[in-house]
Amino acid sequence: MSSEDLIDRAGAIREGEELDMDRLRAHLEPVLGPQAQTLEVKQFPGGHSNLTYLLSSGDESWVLRRPPFGSKVKSAHDMSREYRILSALKGVFSYGPVLIHFCDDPDVIGCDFYLMNYIRGLVIRRDYPTHLGLSPSQIRQQLLNFFDVLSELHSVDLVQAGLDNFGKPQGYVQRQVDGWCRRWADAVTPDTVNVDATMQWLQDNMPAESGKASVIHNDYKLDNVIFSADNPLQVIGVLDWEMATVGDPLMDLGCTLGYWVQTSDPEFFRESRTMPSDIEGAPGRGEIIQRFQEKTGLAVDNFPFYFCFGLFRLCVIGQQIYYRYYHGHTKDERFAGFLKKAYVLQQMCELIIRGEITE
Repeated sequence: MSSEDLIDRAGAIREGEELDMDRLRAHLEPVLGPQAQTLEVKQFPGGHSNLTYLLSSGDESWVLRRPPFGSKVKSAHDMSREYRILSALKGVFSYGPVLIHFCDDPDVIGCDFYLMNYIRGLVIRRDYPTHLGLSPSQIRQQLLNFFDVLSELHSVDLVQAGLDNFGKPQGYVQRQVDGWCRRWADAVTPDTVNVDATMQWLQDNMPAESGKASVIHNDYKLDNVIFSADNPLQVIGVLDWEMATVGDPLMDLGCTLGYWVQTSDPEFFRESRTMPSDIEGAPGRGEIIQRFQEKTGLAVDNFPFYFCFGLFRLCVIGQQIYYRYYHGHTKDERFAGFLKKAYVLQQMCELIIRGEITE
């Protein structure tokens, strides 16, 4: 199998998520030149939140990013904010995409969007691509490299990036807990799980701030990262910056660990995994934390809180997605399954609260 067979591919556009290509071609002609008139469009898989499309003309390709259809959580899909932080990271963090154009004219496709370069590479989704032929030790190194890039992001000099006044790092932990509790209340449906105990536990067990303000991605996971198809151990791109800000890096680590299923976890959690983090060779959460501490110099002394927060946050995001489906704002049948996902995540939170999961 050649490296070309490993490239993440765009495919057919999902029903209800089409773009007005006539308006888009006309708008992009001053940006792309005559190529804009022959643009063709496909859609990348995934995309429960902001959506990504592959625009192609001849041998050249670009990626268009826009908010989801039917979302009522506008602050979570601020294209201008995403564009601004990526612009700031240019030159200080080598994994961000190259930005080409930002549009805030709703007459084009009905919302803000931006255009960036297309990074050709391998994206790992729910199931590990076994045809890579990597040994368990290579898989371990690949996934440790994945976490090392997160540590690199947390080490970016805010002043050098011009982001020292971006976000509100003071009081970040409290605001995150309060904010996600409010988002839960706004997205509740009659058939949802009860998370009152988890929300109260997070309030009662909140640690002090880590004392460091960093650029944080806020949704750092395997399918938001691109690996080189020629050298699959190497990260070459980080995508989906819609929730990036400046805040406490330990909260960012917790968000990533919320996705991290390992072999010792209960079967109900492993069955619901969205990343193949329980494959042979993959590091466990304990090893990840130790490496993160070594790379960043930060102590992770309150793992149960950060892990529980990461799980609860995913529970809320899933409920927000299900809310859109429940109220008919989207026809995407994938969204129906997020109700069950919320129940699974709440179960894991309960195990942490009872002290049955400590790493």
